[in-house]
Amino acid sequence: MLDSVIIVLIIIVITFLSRALPFIIFNSKRHTPVFLHYLGKVLPNAIIGMLIVYCLKGTEMSAAPFGLNEILALMCVVVCQTILKIYVVSILAGTILYMYLIQSGILSHFFGS
Repeated sequence: MLDSVIIVLIIIVITFLSRALPFIIFNSKRHTPVFLHYLGKVLPNAIIGMLIVYCLKGTEMSAAPFGLNEILALMCVVVCQTILKIYVVSILAGTILYMYLIQSGILSHFFGS
């Protein structure tokens, strides 16, 4: 029991430090380096691109429904993001559509698999 409490306390301290250190290091006296501003601009889009590749890497294109579940969900995310520009809403909409398509099997039935 004591070991578990110590582990949780260590995790709390490390999590707090990882959140607080950037504000301690880059305060009003010391400006953020240009390189970190650059990373802040390019990393979100790079991470989204990597997530797309990771999610689509196992897509089966040679059997019904020929990847249409994934393609429709991806198109849903792109359209929602283009219109709303809110990442969380776009990802949730794509996830909900994908889970509906997978669970209902609509496209599999349509293609006769």
